[in-house]
Amino acid sequence: MPPQPGDVSGWLSLIGDPLVKKYILTGLLVWLPLAITIWVLMNVVGALDGVFAWLVVAAQTVLPESLRPFLQQLREIPGLSVIIVVAALLLTGMAVSNMAGQWLVTQSTRVFSNIPIVKSIYTSVKQVSDTLFSSSGQAFREAVLVQYPRPGSWTIAFVTGKPSGEVADKLPGDLVTLYVPTTPNPTSGFMLMVPRTDVHELQMSVDEALKYIISMGVVAPPTGPTPSAGGTPSTSSAQS
Repeated sequence: MPPQPGDVSGWLSLIGDPLVKKYILTGLLVWLPLAITIWVLMNVVGALDGVFAWLVVAAQTVLPESLRPFLQQLREIPGLSVIIVVAALLLTGMAVSNMAGQWLVTQSTRVFSNIPIVKSIYTSVKQVSDTLFSSSGQAFREAVLVQYPRPGSWTIAFVTGKPSGEVADKLPGDLVTLYVPTTPNPTSGFMLMVPRTDVHELQMSVDEALKYIISMGVVAPPTGPTPSAGGTPSTSSAQS
C-alpha cells in the first residue's frame, strides 16, 4: 500500500525503490525533451514579440494618430511577430533571387563592409552563414570518423572543406578540414586539418551524426558496413 500523505519517510523510501526510480527516470526522459523544446520556443517567440512591440511603439510615434488604435491591436495579437518574421524571410528570399535583388544585397554588403567595427562583425557572420547555409557549400555535408585526440581513439567529425591560402601552401599532401564537435554541445569544438587517407566515411547523415553526438552515444544511428579486421573502419576517402 502507498504511504499516507503525511508520511514523509514512507514516500522517501518509496522513491528510493529501484522500480520506482526506473519509472521516474523513464518519465523524465519522455518529458524533458518536450519541456526544453517548449521553453526554447517560448523564449524565441517572447524575444520576437519584444522586438515587434518596440517597432510598433516606434511606428506609433511617427505615423498619424488615427493609425494608433490599429497598431495597438496588432501589438496585442500573440505570435504575430513569428508570422511577420517568416513572411519577411520568404519575401526577402524571393526578392534576392533576381538580378535587382542581388544588386541590392551586393550594395548593402559593400556599405556594411566600410563601417568601422560593424565591418568586422558583419563580414565574419556573413562568411560563416554563407559557408554553413549556402547550397553550394560543403560545410557539414558529410559525417566522417577520424582518430582524435590520439591514435586508436575515434570520434565523429564533419567535413568542412580543404585548407586554402597560406595554410594550404605550408601543408604538404592532400588534406581535408574537419570540425570535431564536443558532447553534448556541438556548437563548440575543434578544427583539424588531416590527411585525406586518415578520414573514413560514414553512411549516416549529418542529422544522425549530430543526434549521436548530442546523446553522448545513446541514440545510435542505423548500422552501417561492418568494420574491417582489427576494428578499423572502412578506408574509403571522404569527399571534399
